[in-house]
Amino acid sequence: MGEHQVSEQANEEQLQAFMRALLDDVEALERLLQDDRIESGVRRIGAEQEMFLVDRALRPAPLAPEVLERAADGRLTTELARFNLEANLCPLPFGGDCLRRLEAELSDVIGRAAEAARALGAEVLLTGILPTLRAGDLRLDNLTPSPRYHELNRALLQLRQGHFRAAIHGLDELEMTHDNILLEACNTSFQIHLQVGAREFAPLYNLAQVVTAPVLAAAVNSPLLLGQRLWHETRIALFETSIDTRPTDREIRQHRPRVHFGDGWVREGALEIFREDIARFRVIMTAETGEPPAAVLARGEVPDLKALRVHNGTVYRWNRPCYGVAEGIAHLRIESRALPAGPTILDEVANAAFFFGLMSGLAAEHPRVDLEMPFEDAKANFFAAARHGLKAQLTWFGGQSFPAAELVLSRLLPAARAGLSAAGIDAADIDRYLGVVEERVRRGQTGAQWALGSLAAMAGHGTPEMQHRALCAATLARQREEARGGGAARPVHTWEPAALEPDLDLLRDSYRTVGQFMSTDLFTVRPTDIVDFAASVMEWRHVRHVPVEDDRGRLVGVVSHRALLRLVSRGAGQNGSAPPTVASIMLPDPVTITPETPTLEAMRIMREQRVACLPVVSGERLVGIVTERDLLDVSARLLEVFLREG
Repeated sequence: MGEHQVSEQANEEQLQAFMRALLDDVEALERLLQDDRIESGVRRIGAEQEMFLVDRALRPAPLAPEVLERAADGRLTTELARFNLEANLCPLPFGGDCLRRLEAELSDVIGRAAEAARALGAEVLLTGILPTLRAGDLRLDNLTPSPRYHELNRALLQLRQGHFRAAIHGLDELEMTHDNILLEACNTSFQIHLQVGAREFAPLYNLAQVVTAPVLAAAVNSPLLLGQRLWHETRIALFETSIDTRPTDREIRQHRPRVHFGDGWVREGALEIFREDIARFRVIMTAETGEPPAAVLARGEVPDLKALRVHNGTVYRWNRPCYGVAEGIAHLRIESRALPAGPTILDEVANAAFFFGLMSGLAAEHPRVDLEMPFEDAKANFFAAARHGLKAQLTWFGGQSFPAAELVLSRLLPAARAGLSAAGIDAADIDRYLGVVEERVRRGQTGAQWALGSLAAMAGHGTPEMQHRALCAATLARQREEARGGGAARPVHTWEPAALEPDLDLLRDSYRTVGQFMSTDLFTVRPTDIVDFAASVMEWRHVRHVPVEDDRGRLVGVVSHRALLRLVSRGAGQNGSAPPTVASIMLPDPVTITPETPTLEAMRIMREQRVACLPVVSGERLVGIVTERDLLDVSARLLEVFLREG
């Protein structure tokens, strides 16, 4: 997320000084554009690779600073969370063997990170959202220890005036609030850059807005978040809400979030976007900006426009304009941020080839997409692709509607192939990378669909924690095969479904805390409900304990099957008396535990307190329940594997 040294919490005077520097940078960029000093006639590509660090149990490993120190590779840098890393790759001229070189450098830098991670008992995993990630991993002590990230957390929370909120509805539903910005750290992406000239920026940026949807539909790889099956590319929904700084009143006023697709076509160029983002989004981070850009221009040199780049780094358009300087020459880039990390390096480069090929192949045929397609269609396509992947219905030029897979196969892959060929990309590389996309689309197996299909195949076997770990284990195994080289790369469309492996060590790790196996599909009653209702819930759901919540959703008691039997034996509610309520038989203020409570500790509490169930709470909120039956099932599974292996 960051490459700039930023100031810690700024006072009003510092904010004003930074805003002055920001306005000076905009004026300097305007002069660069007027004087035609932005590099043109050159195409370069680049990429940023984000990745997860996982431990032996395939859970997040907060070891990023230690891995960076051991790797000692300047291309690697920190990300928001201690369990993420980012690699910045070298820019390459767009042509010849650039795609093959991009794949080779990805393999090299990820391999170096993985080697350093293994020395610390961890692994590198490429995936859009880590399936084994849990809410407890998003605590503030997992924020990377850097002034930039702590200041970003403070500033965004101050703007939000409260906790961040995520509400995502898919196959399952997720609604939660969170007290820091680490929800954003659930996402890792493969961001690709395309250098363009200043005069062609507007039409090419608009084209990028159009082609992002079909490329994303074929690349989706993030169907799970905190155990819930949501969008095929849940990163899109999560990132838009995870750092939404708008207080409720500004949501009503329809202020745009800092993460967004946009609301209209670009008419003039990059300067138009920079100006809009400065006007719309408050400065939240400052930095020492150095020599005024006007003085640099007066010497005939090119300014780095640091203030502009710092502010631009806090506005997260899915296609973002970028200004840079290389070897004393200024340039503009389009940064495409929508693509997920993984499932393999080959899949990632194939996705990049598809995007770059479409940008090259459609530019001449559709020089003014703003005159051929309503912006609303491009935006709707983007979110449809994120929700449904290849099952999305996309509206294309001329108002025609296509299933995403049909559009990709019949129209877009031929256009991408022609575009890569026109750019002078090696024919064998075109076949290799676009062939991966074609087969993935023909078979309908994106990374997201593979994960969802694997979960369906494992349904009824093991716990959700074990199933999610199986997804990670299978993904890591395929990525290790790819890292070994020698033609061992297997793109995701060739993968068999993930399967549960009866490994005692992995099984033991799946039951270390109650949050890994507690029941979360809960049915509750209120204190004022009649006892007959509680009895019916127990009968219908085949359970022996029902939690009791008040009208504010706070746990206030538990009703047990044994309490019902005692009530029946006393004959309460008979002979015309008022029916008894739950409050009259519930156990008030029950002993509770948290999702992080060790399983052995929960067993000890049950024995000592002589209780048959333990409600699991997070704060005041009931999140699960663990019963004697759950612990018996855990013991049986562990014993079965132990005896089989013995």
